[in-house]
Amino acid sequence: MRGRSIRARTGLITGALLALQLGSLVSPAYACGCGAMVHGTGTRLAVRQETSAVRWDGRGEQIVMSLTVDGNAPKAAWIMPVPHRATVTLGDRALFSDLEKATAPVYKDRDHFWPEDGDWPFARDHHSVGDGAGPPMAAAPPVGVVDRQRLGPFDVARLTATDPEALRSWLARNGFQLPPALSTELRPYVAQKWEYVAIRLAPASGGGPLTGTLDPLKLTFASDRLVYPMRLSRLAKTPQSLNLYVVSAHRMEPESPIGGARPEVLYAGRVPRERGELAKFAGVSHTSEGNTPYLTALSQSFWQPSAITGDHELTRTADDTPFQRVIWTDRLMRIAGIPAWLLTVTTALAAAATTALLLVRRGLRRRRVVVPPAPVVVPPPLG
Repeated sequence: MRGRSIRARTGLITGALLALQLGSLVSPAYACGCGAMVHGTGTRLAVRQETSAVRWDGRGEQIVMSLTVDGNAPKAAWIMPVPHRATVTLGDRALFSDLEKATAPVYKDRDHFWPEDGDWPFARDHHSVGDGAGPPMAAAPPVGVVDRQRLGPFDVARLTATDPEALRSWLARNGFQLPPALSTELRPYVAQKWEYVAIRLAPASGGGPLTGTLDPLKLTFASDRLVYPMRLSRLAKTPQSLNLYVVSAHRMEPESPIGGARPEVLYAGRVPRERGELAKFAGVSHTSEGNTPYLTALSQSFWQPSAITGDHELTRTADDTPFQRVIWTDRLMRIAGIPAWLLTVTTALAAAATTALLLVRRGLRRRRVVVPPAPVVVPPPLG
């Protein structure tokens, strides 16, 4: 009876854990970086990585996003709030390869005298890392479909929506359900008279799930300030990370952490005057003269997404000081293949031994016993 009771309890616990796991698979993970991903009920879609490049010239802004997704959803809708009406085109994956190359850390060697963890007589190698536009547009219809086109694997329905409820109706007509929490988070953008861009995503084959790294999407819109929408990330249930490349006339920085960890600068410097997608994105010609735009690479973690307070606004730093990460490889200093510390210690010990021997010899010479001469006995005189 006791064995049956244990088996029954085990079955109940296993069933509960299985139900909890299945529930997490079908729950909508719709928050992702600067936008929101909405997929069908009973499917799952998670954004595993998001990398964005932003270019701002003081009047307009371009955002190119690369999303890596995982799940079984055959289609989804991606929603992003923008301050002005946006156009949507495909980006080029080569842009991010160029950005990684331009902002890569440099590798340098440095020698140390005394042995550390990884040096003889210790074990294993050891590496250390060192520092090294105009006013808002007039009111539009609740939902206005600007156009619809096919861009690579995407069925793009570019629309504007000034009312979350109207956006909810549009999504419902296209097979998606706008979660109530997401509708609530969209309302502040209505107060600011922002618009939305909604894009229907579907694989090129039309039958398989959305998975892997999707083709980059580029949004272009007018903006007199550099803003990167982040408010919708408040809805994320897991920690979020932001990798952001910013191209502008000067080095840029966020005005505040907006509830996340302190943003980390990975690179700051002029855009290289080379051919490639980065040069096109930055508007740089290899034959042009004068200073090129500035490239700033930022990384930030949001361990508690619910603490996010708003959108990122980036401003010019006090100066354009360049920065590049340095990865140091520590090496034990050697002379003719022999650790310098060992030679030094051996030499010092030998010198100490020689000095001690000389001192001993000198002491022995000073202690040598001198035998006095025998006394001369003078006999007494006779008589």
